[in-house]
Amino acid sequence: MSKVNFEELLEAGVHFGHLKRKWNPNMAPYIFMEQNGIHIIDLYKTQVKLEDAAKAMKQIAKSGRKVLFVATKKQAKELVAETVKKINMPYVTERWPGGMLTNFATIRKAVRKMNSIDKLMTTPSWNNLSKRERLQVSRERAKLEKNLGSISDMSRLPAALFIVDINKEKIAVAEARKLNIPTFAMVDTNTDPNLIDFPIPANDDASKSIALILNTITAAVAEGLAERQATREKSVADKKSQDLEGEEGDDEEETTNFKVKADTLKQAEEDADREAEKKEAAKKKAKLIAKKPAAAPKKKTEEDED
Repeated sequence: MSKVNFEELLEAGVHFGHLKRKWNPNMAPYIFMEQNGIHIIDLYKTQVKLEDAAKAMKQIAKSGRKVLFVATKKQAKELVAETVKKINMPYVTERWPGGMLTNFATIRKAVRKMNSIDKLMTTPSWNNLSKRERLQVSRERAKLEKNLGSISDMSRLPAALFIVDINKEKIAVAEARKLNIPTFAMVDTNTDPNLIDFPIPANDDASKSIALILNTITAAVAEGLAERQATREKSVADKKSQDLEGEEGDDEEETTNFKVKADTLKQAEEDADREAEKKEAAKKKAKLIAKKPAAAPKKKTEEDED
């Protein structure tokens, strides 16, 4: 997993915080100094927190679960949409629908409604509608697509949330905390990092800073997905090799059994042949004995008479 060095963070302006009068005291551990009335973020702590967040994101992606990216502020929405599409993860960049997590069933109904409109547009019934009705349905479809199009493939609650500005997305943070969903976020000097499970102290207003942090996180997600795919392919290959070995073993066993049966049959045939030969020899002997003439009686001599 690639690491972001100090120079990259410095060049992207990650260290610039907000005015001192707008700071949140809970951000004190992550503030390095104050300069011209502006707080400067400690980039060494940013490095550590970013690496921890990237490792956690990688493990979530490796497990096959979804991460929802949330960024509705102007300088982040387009950047998030373009970057997150590459890793095929859901995102919210227009407006956070209230109850999106806590009332997820209702959100899923709206998504199903959008899908049903898509199916209607491909059937002959669409042409039977009046021009006014088609316009109304199209407008409703466009509205749903704008708000829910990026989460249409999210069939269950996400495993984690990545948020760019937690002050602007406070409803999303509150819903995630209520459902105990892990949160990852860029926290600036005017935010409360205690609300986030994996806070990343960084400038959440500059597009370069957002792009750097976002690219690091999405790269970790992509790496986790790649490892998951490699593990699945390896398991499939191992299973195939085991099946082939099992088939070869069965063939060898069948061959051995066949040889044993053949040897047994051959021995039985030899025994049967020997038994038949013995019987045949006994029959011949009996015939010879039967054909042999009886011996003539011995004549009596004079000496025998005396």
